[in-house]
Amino acid sequence: MNKLYQITKEGKKELETELAALKSRRGMIAEKIADARDYGDLSENAEYDAAREEQGLVESRISEIEDILLNADIIKGGKKTSVGLGSKVELKNGKKTISYIVVGPVEANPLEGKISNESPIGVALFGKKVGEKTTVTTPKGTINYEIVAIS
Repeated sequence: MNKLYQITKEGKKELETELAALKSRRGMIAEKIADARDYGDLSENAEYDAAREEQGLVESRISEIEDILLNADIIKGGKKTSVGLGSKVELKNGKKTISYIVVGPVEANPLEGKISNESPIGVALFGKKVGEKTTVTTPKGTINYEIVAIS
């Protein structure tokens, strides 16, 4: 049985865009490989090795994205009373307020404010309601948050 990947509509669009860009690079990589073959001995041909490695990375990522899209379970949005997948959560830690969007592991990008439901923060927040407090245990220590808003 295939694994289901929980992603948002926006995440699906981003993956589709990345997939199209990667597929468009195939021709260019094939040309690099053909050009590198013309240099002669392939056993000591750095250009050929680099082009083949790039081809392997691109094909691997294409395969990964196609699998994700084929087995995608789109997260439904909507008004939430408790934290779940797709929730935008506003947290308060003392005087500091931060916002996160809870997404599946495929889309997680903490630098963009997208946290995985499987991350320590995601696990601690899941199912909580506005006004509830939670403690998040991270490698840097424990942090206490209060949930200010969920949307």
